[in-house]
Amino acid sequence: MRTIFQDADLISVYTRAQAIEDGVLIDVTATAREAGFVLPVAISRAAWADCVEWTKETAKRKKTLQDEDGRLWDVVWMARLAANAAAQSSRANFGLHRVPVEGKGICPRHTILTLHIGPGDEGRPVCTITLPNED
Repeated sequence: MRTIFQDADLISVYTRAQAIEDGVLIDVTATAREAGFVLPVAISRAAWADCVEWTKETAKRKKTLQDEDGRLWDVVWMARLAANAAAQSSRANFGLHRVPVEGKGICPRHTILTLHIGPGDEGRPVCTITLPNED
């Protein structure tokens, strides 16, 4: 990072590695590789909470067969399809139907997520899945 701003005095830097360590981003590279990604992939905490998170308490309350592994697979697979469709862009929105964590209902609801492809801490490309209003 320092080489990009060689002559600049940086006030503060918050790296992707720090965001993952802090839990702001969750590294999902292993699952994403199974879906065909060749770059590192992380998902924001907010997108995780909305589309992936599924506790035993949630399963008991919802009375439906879901788990985090399956929900994560749905997210990374749809992100992979979006990446393929938007091959010349660094950003792609994609839709996903998921059972919301809140409430008692089990009817899937449509939501939109965003896939960003940009430089990581060392300048190499990385992917980040977020809610559309997150930057």
